[in-house]
Amino acid sequence: MSAHPAPVDEPVLAIKAVGHAYLGRTVLDAASLDIAAGEVVALVGPSGCGKSTLAHIAAGILTPLRGTARRLYRRHGMVFQEPRLLPWATARDNIAYPLRLAGIGRRERAERAAWAAAEAALLPDDLDKYPVELSGGMRQRVAIARAIVREPDFVYFDEPFTALDVALRRRLQDLVIRTARQSGFGALFITHDLAEAARIAHRVAVMESHGRGIVGERPLPGQPGERSDALLFEITGGSFATDPLFRHLYDVDERRS
Repeated sequence: MSAHPAPVDEPVLAIKAVGHAYLGRTVLDAASLDIAAGEVVALVGPSGCGKSTLAHIAAGILTPLRGTARRLYRRHGMVFQEPRLLPWATARDNIAYPLRLAGIGRRERAERAAWAAAEAALLPDDLDKYPVELSGGMRQRVAIARAIVREPDFVYFDEPFTALDVALRRRLQDLVIRTARQSGFGALFITHDLAEAARIAHRVAVMESHGRGIVGERPLPGQPGERSDALLFEITGGSFATDPLFRHLYDVDERRS
């Protein structure tokens, strides 16, 4: 398979030759990626290669020094590695916070927050709890509900499940797969875990070790949520394991982390 990006029809996110630096140190150089409507792309690469920086530029949080990030969707949500919940607000109010910022009335806020909470498999009793009263997995469910409450057509996931145990991570991966399928949103899902990428995405894009861009892509067979454990094992333990594109994935440069 070619290491060059495959063309994407009518992308809703178009990143072209993006470059960025912090304090004079280049962290991204000429990174390009297109994502189509309803497509989930997993972005993988070793620690410190600029994955999160690229996502923040794509979402408009950072302005690149070079290149462009064209956002052609209506609105997006974002889920970070840390839930970043307001500690003084209940789960319900955290979920509804984007609606409050948008000036949506109290009754509609309550209805939409309840819908998003149900999508994230939160129980009504959970909604009156404060973040300190929730487990790590429950806090991340609240963060996912907050990201989808405005019904975005694109969501950024910045290594959201890294700190969770394997069983809980799998349940939340299933949650993302289900909500993406039901809502039809596209997504950029950053992860360092090839098994997670193989479960959750339609396509995997691989960043170069030193942030010099995306060195290749691999489409995944079948659809997220429909791949058997045997197929996932074949992908991660077989084709990915022998593919030179993934050889550098677990390289770590602590100076760049």
